[in-house]
Amino acid sequence: MIRTFYLTALATLAIAAGGTWLPTLAYATDQADQRQESRDTKQEGRDASREVKEECKEGDEKSRNDCRQDKRSTKQDNRDTARDIKY
Repeated sequence: MIRTFYLTALATLAIAAGGTWLPTLAYATDQADQRQESRDTKQEGRDASREVKEECKEGDEKSRNDCRQDKRSTKQDNRDTARDIKY
């Protein structure tokens, strides 16, 4: 009789504990997807900022310093976008 009670209690605890873990695992998966999308955005931003700097250097209308600032601002804009995705 006592053994049946313990098995019932154990089964109830296992079901309750399993129910609390499932949302946590789903949330972790969502977070991983958001982090990956954020990393992809940052990488694309790096590529875009390189292209901006190359185009700026090819055209002789700006100084090196101005081209550098353009690259920095492009990278910062992409970081902000990635931050919005992640959080």
